[in-house]
Amino acid sequence: MTFVDTAKIFIKAGKGGDGAVSFHREKYVAAGGPDGGDGGKGGDVVFQIDDNLATLLDFRMKRKYAAPNGENGFGKRSSGKDGADIVVKVPRGCLIKDAETGALIHDMSDDQPFVAAKGGRGGWGNSHFATPTRQAPRFAKPGLPGQERMIILELKLIADVGLIGFPNVGKSTLLSVISKARPKIANYHFTTLVPNLGAVYVGEGQSFVAADIPGIIEGAAEGAGLGHDFLRHIERCRLLLHLVDAAGSEGRDPTEDLDAINAELRQYSPQLAQRPQIIVANKTDILQNPENAQRLRQRAEELGCPYFEISAAAQTGVEELIFAVWRQLQALPPVTVYEPDFVEPEQKENLDDIVVERQDGVFYVSGRHIERIFASVNLSDYESRMYFERALRKAGLFDRLEAQGIQEHDVVNVCGFEFEYLY
Repeated sequence: MTFVDTAKIFIKAGKGGDGAVSFHREKYVAAGGPDGGDGGKGGDVVFQIDDNLATLLDFRMKRKYAAPNGENGFGKRSSGKDGADIVVKVPRGCLIKDAETGALIHDMSDDQPFVAAKGGRGGWGNSHFATPTRQAPRFAKPGLPGQERMIILELKLIADVGLIGFPNVGKSTLLSVISKARPKIANYHFTTLVPNLGAVYVGEGQSFVAADIPGIIEGAAEGAGLGHDFLRHIERCRLLLHLVDAAGSEGRDPTEDLDAINAELRQYSPQLAQRPQIIVANKTDILQNPENAQRLRQRAEELGCPYFEISAAAQTGVEELIFAVWRQLQALPPVTVYEPDFVEPEQKENLDDIVVERQDGVFYVSGRHIERIFASVNLSDYESRMYFERALRKAGLFDRLEAQGIQEHDVVNVCGFEFEYLY
């Protein structure tokens, strides 16, 4: 299975249905009055956790998610049907970010669904606009558009313990010993190409989740090896098990390995470098030079980190390590849940949204707010045109036109329709 932990997709909520222009028609009921119903609400785009998902591969195949629009209103004050919500399933630990600003919108770490794009409200039917002086309104409000945005999905695994270290130090072997996870194990670099999770049973009602992070090497923070791709997956870990090949079976110095990985953590994230560590000297069953383990123990004491010697392959010292991990986890705060920092941009529907341009003596007016007002107007109806004029004046259009020097009988083009300006 291909492991994909980032994806860029477009989401769009449904538009609200338009309000209806309708009048009551019934035998023996004269002048039944307006009875146009409201439009239905547009569907939301909802994100929900699916624990059966482990990657974001599905989002490489489908990149656009759009919810249905709300139905238009009907006569007899019947409202249109709301658009159905579209549910997008993601793995636990997925971050939803705004593609334009990079700000975090939501951290999908709990079981609560999250509405990432809200559907537009339905428009009012003409029954809402009846007054003692306007008894037969022939206009209604259009539905509002739903929210839409380009977002980035970023998966950060949720695990209590992260297994880190150079390639081929025995991380996958240890995970297979302490849990039921079955990662690929072989005697060559980068055997592990994707993070692996395993639940570790300690006792009745006592367990934790461990993650085997693919090999980090020197230069990983700048993109070398596989570490750059997967360093993000240990950012949530409460505790790090730093495995070191104490036997130096690959010709490297164990103490230098320890310092090199810690240097990469500091360069990638100073906060991550401060995460509690347990230093684990592995492969002690084939240890030829006891001085390696002695220097490693001394370096662990200098760093203030607990130190254990084990052999994951021979399964010696592993049980003591598991209990030590569990005890330390009890004193640590829960898994990190990131707080959102995304600020929803204001939807301006006022004077600032109106654009007035003068070309060849004609004043061209545009803007989202103007378009919405115009969409609710019946130009063949006098009362509807008066409503349109009042709405434009309230929006500040007349002040804007006069500030640009409009004269009586000048032509004003609004949404493709031309009007003569009169004082």
